[in-house]
Amino acid sequence: MDTASPQPSSTSSAASSRLVGTPDAPLFVDVREAADFAASDYFIPGAIRWDFDANQPEPPEIKSATNAVAYCVKGLHVGITGAEKLSAPNRDASFLEGGLRQWMETDAPRVKKRPDLGVTGESVSRWVTRARPKIDRIACPWLVRRFIDPRAEFFYVPTAEVFAFARANNAVAYDIPGAPIEHAGPLCSFDNFLRAFELTSPALERMATIVRGADTDALNLAPQSAGLLAISLGFSKNIPDDHTMLEAMMPVYDALYRWVLDAVEATDEKHNWKPA
Repeated sequence: MDTASPQPSSTSSAASSRLVGTPDAPLFVDVREAADFAASDYFIPGAIRWDFDANQPEPPEIKSATNAVAYCVKGLHVGITGAEKLSAPNRDASFLEGGLRQWMETDAPRVKKRPDLGVTGESVSRWVTRARPKIDRIACPWLVRRFIDPRAEFFYVPTAEVFAFARANNAVAYDIPGAPIEHAGPLCSFDNFLRAFELTSPALERMATIVRGADTDALNLAPQSAGLLAISLGFSKNIPDDHTMLEAMMPVYDALYRWVLDAVEATDEKHNWKPA
């Protein structure tokens, strides 16, 4: 009797790329062989690196995942083996068809490695900015955690202490003059995070316009900018602790991004209440 386990199912780039950055996104697990990972400048947004061939322990993010997608270079043996290792009674596991190579050939978003900014696709990045965030200093952490590094750590300190804190704690300063990522002309830090990591999509570009309008007092850029500004200022008044405010605002940006994602696909949901 043949008792061999069935091959894991596959997931296409088209099916999974739209979910990137949303609460419905699977956990992408980068299982490329070490040499292939080192030779590439890119990874899938939100991916966790796991080199099971090097006997690395399973990352804690995997333990809590209910849906995981393993990807390698071509979507063949390594990815399939990765999916087999990810399989668990409480977790759906699949491998990415065509691997990262096929993902890169589509319009799916991807993240460029930036070791100079602490983003390697493997290590946890650390970021620091000015205290009492309102818009950009909340939007940027949301972007990083949802697309660039889900394990990223963020710190808020008094303005005069930002660069000293960065040096002492191996962190990267942002959204302050002189930082690697800051405002540039009409662009805010959120815009420049996208450019620094070559992270583009129609939804993210529209999201950037809304954030820029709210953050730079250019409320004419998008109708939603005024609403984001009002909500952000209200949260800032209600929540004195900066890290608590960041956590409270994450679902707000999740909701805004989901609306943007549907809007760019011409599936705008209307709310037209008409009393009898």
